[in-house]
This record gives sequence, structure tokens and C-alpha cells, in this order.
Amino acid sequence: MGVETRAQEFHLPLAQIAQSPLDCSVRYLTYSGKSSKSGKHAQLGLEYDETVPFSGTASGELSLPNAAPSAVQSPWCLTFLSPAASLLQLQRLLDFCAEQQWHIDAIDTLAHRHECTVIRFQFSAELEFSPARFACLQLAEEVGADLVLQEGSSQRVPALAGFDMDSTLIDAEVIDELAKITGIGDQVAAITAAAMRGELDFRDSFKKRMALLKGFSEQRLAEIARQLPLKEGAQNLLHCLRKLGCKTVILSGGFTYFANFLQKERLAVDLIHANELEFAGGVLTGEVIEPIVDGMRKRLLLEETAKDMGLPLGQVVAVGDGANDIPMLNLGALGIAIHPKPKVRREAPQAITLFGLDAALYLFGLNDRQIAELGQP
Repeated sequence: MGVETRAQEFHLPLAQIAQSPLDCSVRYLTYSGKSSKSGKHAQLGLEYDETVPFSGTASGELSLPNAAPSAVQSPWCLTFLSPAASLLQLQRLLDFCAEQQWHIDAIDTLAHRHECTVIRFQFSAELEFSPARFACLQLAEEVGADLVLQEGSSQRVPALAGFDMDSTLIDAEVIDELAKITGIGDQVAAITAAAMRGELDFRDSFKKRMALLKGFSEQRLAEIARQLPLKEGAQNLLHCLRKLGCKTVILSGGFTYFANFLQKERLAVDLIHANELEFAGGVLTGEVIEPIVDGMRKRLLLEETAKDMGLPLGQVVAVGDGANDIPMLNLGALGIAIHPKPKVRREAPQAITLFGLDAALYLFGLNDRQIAELGQP
């Protein structure tokens, strides 16, 4: 017979949680820095091997309420996203905050499924964002989780969200897929990968790849469009943003042909800016139509869209994965790199590596109950 596990809730000071020698699974953690009748105690839900009792007094079965998260009042938030949250991970994070002299004001659990635990820490500190973000990236690699640092004021639903398309909304690079069909897939994919890593100028790489695709049949484009796989969580994120009143725009170094198909058939997208394909006699000419949508143009188009909508940049977010997304990722309140290339992970303000695109909703301050209430796409 296997070892039995116990699921229970504990009310403990944060300091006691950080010092316990036992490792076990964490389901949730909530905390308010304000004093109550029982003092400043955290509410901690654990699953642990009952043969090694946890060093604390259980207060009952798991009972995390499904209420809305507490209002963000602190200057900073650090969001912990783990596919298998453990007490050791949590302890290392609490130690890290103490080492950085970050004063924890409140803790909320935004997701507490077995395959996804999301815990948001509100804290007060005098910090420089870039070195603090880099320290969080290092800790994230150490503990095997995502750690996202952001200003507390950015923990809200944006009014405008800009998205890269290839490898962000769809799980493919369209130009590479076209090249595979023509038998030059490896050659074009190598150019694409170098451009996305920031090793080649995007404009030059785009022209080289388009020249290699000369003669590609227009008839095949519709077949390819139907087969493009969506990124995990893309439909849910865009559906939720539309329900929440956020406008969305595709800003892509790919092609309007495929972006228009996604908008019409699969994704709740409001606006599109991408590159136009040039055809002659039903095949690609291999030439490019200016202006090419490169990294700086993505940023400019997102900025102009916000201006046209009368929005301050503090209500704008951007999501991408490649080096040509970095300019727009550094424009607004949040710049979320999704499954990013190493260079992008180092330079983007925020990054999600272990979860689908809809994990961005946690960075907007929503919990699973609120997300579920928005309905399915």
C-alpha cells in the first residue's frame, strides 16, 4: 500500500512557514499584514505525508474561499506560478524576499489546481526594477517556477493589448511552414531562428526568406491557415479580454493573410497590422511590400493605436516571444514574453515560460473563479 497523504489548512506566522523542515505540496497561501484577533497569521493549505507531521497545528480541511483577491495597494507585486508548488519553493521565495528587504504586505492565491498554483505577493520596497527582475529570473530557474515582478498599479485588466502572432498566438512560424512545403524548410528556419534570437536584422532576414519563397502557390495558403496550431491558452485569453472590454491588436512580422484568417475563424481580435504578400499569376513574387512590420514598427503601431483610442501607456500591455518584440514589450504597463527565446527572457519586463498564454490573466489581477465566470471561448 502507498503512503497516505493528508490535506489540511494551517494558520501560522510567515516566519514559521519559512522555517519548517518538512517538504510537501502547497495548495494555497493567503496573508494580510494587518493585525487580526489571531495576529498576523497566514492561511496555508498543504498536502503532506502524514507519517511525517507538519510542525504546526492544523486548523481544518482545505477551505480556501473563492472570493475575489484583495485589492492591490502595495507598490510592487511578485507572482509565483508553479506546476507543482512545494513548501521548499515557497520557503526559498520567502527567504529571498527577506534577503532583498522586501516587506510582504499581503498574499493571495489566484490559482490552486494540482497542475497550477499561482500565488501573488504584494510588497513594499525601494528597488531598481532591472536588477530586481534579473534576481527573480535567477531564483525562478533555481526553484523551477515562473516569478513575475511588476508594479502594483499594473495588476489590472488593460484597455489595449498588442500581440505578436507567430509563436505567440499560434504555435508556429508561418514563413517556416511555407518553406517546408517548398522543400527549403531547414534553410528558412535557420534564418528565422537567428532573427528571433536577435542575431540577424529582422528586415534583412525577412527579405532573404521572402526571396526564397518565390513561386509559392496562393492556393496553398488557405490550406496552411486551417492547419496552424494555436498557442495554448490563446483562445481563452483573447475571449476573456474581449469580455472585460480590452481591445486587442495583432502586431506581426508575419502576414495579414493568416492574421485575417485567425480573426475571422478562430480568435477574438479587434485590429491587425502585419505584412502584405505580393502575388503575380497566382504565385508569390518573392518581393516585399513596404513598410515591413519589424520590431520598431510594432512599437510605433501599438503606440499610435493607444493614442487613437485616447489611452495612456499605463493601460497598454504587449505580448510576444522574439527579439523583434522587445521594443513593444518595453512600451506599456506590462511586456509579457511568452515561452521566450533566451535573449528575450533576459530583456523583457515580464516572462511566462511554464504555462499557456492565458496565464497572463493572473498578471492582470484575476483569479480562477473570476476567469471561469467569464465563460468559455
